[in-house]
Amino acid sequence: MNRIRTAGVAAILALSAVTPAEASEKGWDDAGTVAKNALIVAAFGAPAVQGDWEGVLEAGGSIGGTILITQGLKEAFPSRRPDGSDNKSFPSGHTSTSFAAAATLHNRYGWEAGLPAYIVASFVGLSRVEAKKHRVGDVLVGAAIGTATGHLVTTRANDRVHIFPWGDTKSAGVEVSFRF
Repeated sequence: MNRIRTAGVAAILALSAVTPAEASEKGWDDAGTVAKNALIVAAFGAPAVQGDWEGVLEAGGSIGGTILITQGLKEAFPSRRPDGSDNKSFPSGHTSTSFAAAATLHNRYGWEAGLPAYIVASFVGLSRVEAKKHRVGDVLVGAAIGTATGHLVTTRANDRVHIFPWGDTKSAGVEVSFRF
């Protein structure tokens, strides 16, 4: 688990390195692409380094499934990009792929890996809006697709321990269950 924590810290440091120095659309576009690619590498690399080949396959299924759904929606619902470059704005592919990778890391290895990954994925979504490649709605739908696919395809590396945060209007908590 220390490797995952170290990977999370590395992801945050990498994010700070890719933040566009100049707030140009091209700078945001490049930074978002680098962050997206880093998340994909992390989703495949974290399980591979640990010899978790089931995790590698699940990362492939999560990210691959997300790409198929996203591309299908882009074809079914053509939408002009804010920069006018084409009709593939809805939903955001960079964002959906990033959130699929983040959800895979979260679901497989827990919040220690998931939280930094979701922060980087959120940066990718922001970068797509700032680069004028997508509208906020395109990014939100992409995030939902990636998160749902990542959680549906990926299983917990240790399925004997489950952590469930919960909350309502009067209280919140965390339920932990162990299977022996």
